This record gives sequence, structure tokens and C-alpha cells, in this order.
Amino acid sequence: MPKNQAVAELIKQACHERGWGPSELARALGLAESGDPRRLQRQHARRWIEGERTPDHWWPYIAQVLGLDPEAINLPEIAPTALHADTVASVLQLGRNDVDRRNFILASSGYALSALGLPDMDSITRRTTTVSPEAVRVGRGEVAAVRHMVKALGDSASELGGGHARHLAVRYLTQDVAPWLEGRFTEATGRQLFAATSQLVHLAGWMAQDEGDTPELRGLAQGYYAHSFRLAAEAGDAELSATALRGLAVQCVDLGYRAEAVQLGEACVEYGRHLDNPRAVAYYEATLANAAAHDDDRNMAAKHLAMSETAIGRPATAGSDSWAAHYSPGRWAHESGMILSRLGDLDAAEEHLHLALDIHGLDRRRTRAIVLADLGGVRLRQGDVEGAMATWREFLDCADGIRSVKVQAALRDMHVRLRRHSGIPEAQELRERAARVTDR
Repeated sequence: MPKNQAVAELIKQACHERGWGPSELARALGLAESGDPRRLQRQHARRWIEGERTPDHWWPYIAQVLGLDPEAINLPEIAPTALHADTVASVLQLGRNDVDRRNFILASSGYALSALGLPDMDSITRRTTTVSPEAVRVGRGEVAAVRHMVKALGDSASELGGGHARHLAVRYLTQDVAPWLEGRFTEATGRQLFAATSQLVHLAGWMAQDEGDTPELRGLAQGYYAHSFRLAAEAGDAELSATALRGLAVQCVDLGYRAEAVQLGEACVEYGRHLDNPRAVAYYEATLANAAAHDDDRNMAAKHLAMSETAIGRPATAGSDSWAAHYSPGRWAHESGMILSRLGDLDAAEEHLHLALDIHGLDRRRTRAIVLADLGGVRLRQGDVEGAMATWREFLDCADGIRSVKVQAALRDMHVRLRRHSGIPEAQELRERAARVTDR
């Protein structure tokens, strides 16, 4: 069987998430295949992880022990859509591949950082001078339509999770917006169109990231975020550029790429440094604080968390419809609470999570469910089992029907953590409820 680097990346990432090296993988495979942990030698597992060999007989057992898609072995070797191609052509190809479920791509730290390469700043001007006479004419109405659809689809996803209606956002990009991107417009309209499309593409990335934790969805999310950045940068919109970089930074945190997350967080802050929008500044400073906390850099995390707090305390800019404009004090309180939890300050973390829930309130059911799940976890770490169960009971009421990988992860986490308290009837009841919600 020929080498397949995509399969090697799948195996490597799944082992990384479990903290496994070749020895642990070999042992697990031996147990799965024959019940003998010594059945397979370490060097065979190392070759599969490094891509020196593609597994044949052992692939079904690798898929089993690592929770991978058994069909991944049959996928072609295809690299992510090149960021240095024409941005419009590249993002439309990414969307069409997504719709047709082809061209399997993987998220990687290198691809995330490649987004920081210089965008094509002449792309809009070039399109205004080389467009076909038969191309559709584009004006303010088309730009307004894109913005309206981003809001409508974004509101639905924020309420019910990214797993709802993601295909609608992608099809809208590839079927409705595509002719406008390739149409006739002035340079000013082109900048507005690129900015609005950047928001749509960012939304598609967020929906893919929130829909599930599969290699395919991770790769799609990263590709959409990177293209959202390039569209925003080519439009000359610093706030949207920073917001797209924030998406990449958060994903790098989730995937364990700590150094890359910090670098992207720093770039995010740099793009937003001169913005006259306190909520945007708070959004980006908190991004860097979170990345630094995961990188165990307490000084950097504390510094940028304080800068974020200063910014969120200023009056919000009126009339902004940007993604960052929705970073409310309640959302800031949630994010800062989890940063503080990561830094070990559980009392302050609980205070901030209560601030998010009880004082500011949260306007989206998905968001409220995630905050409740996090608060239950903080309370359990403080030794407040009764308080944790009360919070998780409310979380379960809120979580039913939401299609979000974060909510599903919170359900699994709660289910596992309550196992040690199985002697308490209420804990067992919560575990059973969580299992029912997870299975739907």
C-alpha cells in the first residue's frame, strides 16, 4: 500500500491528544488485535506515526483504538487549498470541496501560521480592471444581502450550535456570493464585498469547528479562518483581520499548538492595536491571555488579561456590526473566568462565571449552557460537590437539542467526573441524563 501522509497526520494527532508515543500505540494495538500487548513492535508504530509506512493489516485496529474513521485510509493524498493562490478562487474551491465532501484536508500548525503571509493587497484593484463584460454588476444591495445572511445564520448557530445549518452558509457562499465576487464592482464596493464575505467565511469556519471534533472539520475550520483573514486583509479591514486570526489562535489552543497559538494571538493584538472599539480590543487581548495561559506563561497571561479588563470596562462603540462587537461583558467574564481557572485562581474564576450568568446574563442558549458546564467544573474542583451538581442540572436543562462540539465535550466531561461520586443518587441521575443527551 502506498504512503499516505494524511493518514500519518491523523494517527500522529490522535496519539498526541492521548499523550501516546509509539510504545503506547503498539501496546494498545496488540491488545486490540490479539490481547497480547507485546504482539507489535514499537518501530512499526513509529513508522506509521512518522508516515514512513501506511498501515495495511493493522489499520482497522488503529482506527478502533484511536477513534478514527475507518474509511480515511482510502482518501487521496491532498494538501490544503493553497493560501497564496488568488484568494477568491481559493476560498470558492474550499467551499465547493466542502459541499461535495471531497479533498480531505488536515489542520496543522504550519498551515495556521502560513495565514500570516502577506495578503495580495492588489487583488481588488486587479479585479476591477480585468473583469469580463458579461459579469454581473455588484453594488451596495448585494453587500447588504451578504451581511444580512451572516447575521441570520450566525444568530441561528449561536443559539443552537454550529452543527445546525452549516451547509446553508457554505452553499450561500458557493452559489450566491460566488458570482458577486467574480462580478463587476468599484474598488470601494469591492472592499465592502470582501469584508462581508470575510465574515461569512469566518462564520463557516466557526460552524465547522463547533460542529464536531473530526479531522475533516478541523481542517475545514482552519481553511475557512485562514481565507477569512486574507479576504479581510485585502479589504483593508483590521478588525475583521484580527478576528480571523483569533479564530486560528483559539483552534491552535484546542489542538495543543501552544507556541503557534501565542504567535497568532500576538498578531491578533497587533492588528487590533489602533482600533477605536474597546470590545474588539478586549476580545483580542483576552485571546492572547488565553493562549499564554495554555502555554504556562503566567506573566504574559496576567498582563494581557488586565489589558482586556481595562478595555471591556470602556463604553462600547455604537453602531458596529462586527464580530467583535458581540463580545459583551458577559462573554468577557466567561472567557476571563476560564483563564483564571487555568491559572489556578478558582475563587476568582467562580466569581467571573457568576458575573457572566447572573449579572450580565447571556442571550444565547448555547453560550449559557457552556458557561454553566464550566462553572460546574470549577465548583467540583473547589470541593463543592453539591454546588457542582446543582449547576450541572441547570446545564443539562439548557443543553438539550444543541448541536455543538463544546456542549458534547462538556457532557462527556461531566459524565466522567461524576463517576467518582456514583454513591450519591443525584450524581448517578445526572450521569444517566448526560448519557441520554449525548446519544441524541
